[in-house]
Amino acid sequence: MGFFCGTNRTGPYFEGWYFKHQNPQGQNLALIPAFHTDRGGHRTASLQVISRDQAWWLEYPETQLQVSRRPLHIQVGQSHFDSQGIGLHIQRDGLSLCGRLHYGPFTALRSDIMGPFRFFAGMQCAHGVISMGHSLSGTLELNGERLDFSDGTGYIETDRGRSFPRKYLWTQCTWGGTESGSLMLAAATVPLPVGGFTGCICSVLYRGREYRLATYRGAQIKVWSPSGAVIRQGKYRLEAQLLNQRRQALRAPVEGRMERTIHESLCAKVCYRFWHGKDLLFQHTDENASFEYSSQS
Repeated sequence: MGFFCGTNRTGPYFEGWYFKHQNPQGQNLALIPAFHTDRGGHRTASLQVISRDQAWWLEYPETQLQVSRRPLHIQVGQSHFDSQGIGLHIQRDGLSLCGRLHYGPFTALRSDIMGPFRFFAGMQCAHGVISMGHSLSGTLELNGERLDFSDGTGYIETDRGRSFPRKYLWTQCTWGGTESGSLMLAAATVPLPVGGFTGCICSVLYRGREYRLATYRGAQIKVWSPSGAVIRQGKYRLEAQLLNQRRQALRAPVEGRMERTIHESLCAKVCYRFWHGKDLLFQHTDENASFEYSSQS
């Protein structure tokens, strides 16, 4: 019998976790286990699988889902996800995906990425970062192709609420080498019971330091479009420029129902520039960045 830890809600609600994996050879795979409750209280679970060139949607009954947040443990069907790694056993709907990956220690943020926004009652969607980067080991087999994630890098985040924002931009990237770093940027329209605003949250880890840029710290979105974004906070300026993308269709929540189609590029080519005044702290172009932009009329 499945259980929903701390989710005894009768109204519309969703919660999902985004597990991204990449290796030095440029192989990438993301998985999104989630559960959703519509206005009528009907609950279902799902697992979305995203590769460079394809995406799969798998739906499960409530009884095939188990969730615990602390410690992190999610089981959907015969696949499980936790802080130690993942074990996958999927043979259905044109998808064969099996194997195990082991995770190294998580790189957690010092504080909640939502800041004081996490206390806002009635927010449409709240975001969380579980690990900005961690090592990987192990192999998976995807429809007969062997994916070796030894010496790879993982990233984990989560979303919860009623619906995805009407308009939003999201990008994420983790890279190694002597100038290793990791970043996540999200900008979105944020409706509130009275009024609303356009806000952003962003964390940049570089050379052992976190730079937090967010609306609640005075950050301003100077530009955001399907081609990227520019945000400024005091003397800091982050630019994300989309150069190329390979988008896959995914499902996203609307009032707890997974009925909206969005498009994500798991392997986009994005150029990031991070400035402090006139000093360019880094410029990094990556072909394994994630990028997503969506806008509903």
